[in-house]
Amino acid sequence: MKLLGSIEAGGTKFVCSVANFDFEIIKSIQLPTTSPEETLTAVIKFFEKYELTALAVGSFGPIDIQEDSERYGFITSTPKLGWKNTDIVGPLKSALKVPVVWTTDVNSSAYGEKMFGNGQGTHSIVYFTIGTGIGGGSVQGNQFIGGISHAEMGHAIVERHEKDRDFLGVCPFHGNRCLEGLASGPSIKARTGRSGEDLPVDHEVFDLIAYYAGQIAYNTYVNLAPERIIFGGSVLQSIDMTKVRKYFNEFNNGYVQTSDLDDLIQISGVADNGSATFGNFALALEALKK
Repeated sequence: MKLLGSIEAGGTKFVCSVANFDFEIIKSIQLPTTSPEETLTAVIKFFEKYELTALAVGSFGPIDIQEDSERYGFITSTPKLGWKNTDIVGPLKSALKVPVVWTTDVNSSAYGEKMFGNGQGTHSIVYFTIGTGIGGGSVQGNQFIGGISHAEMGHAIVERHEKDRDFLGVCPFHGNRCLEGLASGPSIKARTGRSGEDLPVDHEVFDLIAYYAGQIAYNTYVNLAPERIIFGGSVLQSIDMTKVRKYFNEFNNGYVQTSDLDDLIQISGVADNGSATFGNFALALEALKK
């Protein structure tokens, strides 16, 4: 059976999956992210058991996505121990002999939402994941919006909430100035001493997260004016989206006309946090058509 392949390459695990051309998953496994050599050997061993036709990889980063670059297909300046300047695409192509699509994990998720989730029927979406880290990806038509590199939306500079002035933030690069430093999962634990899933949903820290999510949604809208802004990730499971929309309105202050905010700002619509996997399957299928 001819199959499509997906790799969600994360800092703690690689999720490897195969599906038929109807996007029905045949097999999915999780492999721990250890050393590059050990991890990629296990990944290749998994896919070699199947009649793979194309593969898409959505990876943690930063990564090199410029196809004419000598380091295309590499994870570049990551803080992940042992993975800096690691070639991912080269070993996969060499071993599996199939086309390999290479993009960021959040781009894969954005594509999955566009094709299978709450971005269906739209021309343009922006997707944010808020979890251990924060990232964003944007799709217009069936193309990612990007230039010389991929976006780093999680490191956009944001205005701090008045009740959050003394928090030092958790971003090693920007402290309490960027979105990731103020709204990621580790920022919740740094403020409260507890993980988000261990806190009641009405805890005041989640109002802060909603404030930052609403702010980045507003900034995204005035920069790109997408038809839909979608939030996913573990932290968003505890966030009241009505508060995100409320803060969007406060930042907008009546300036730009928007569609119904319930329609504009939504949560992920792909079950079981599967946006990236299904986005990868769709990208792999597109690669076969080129």
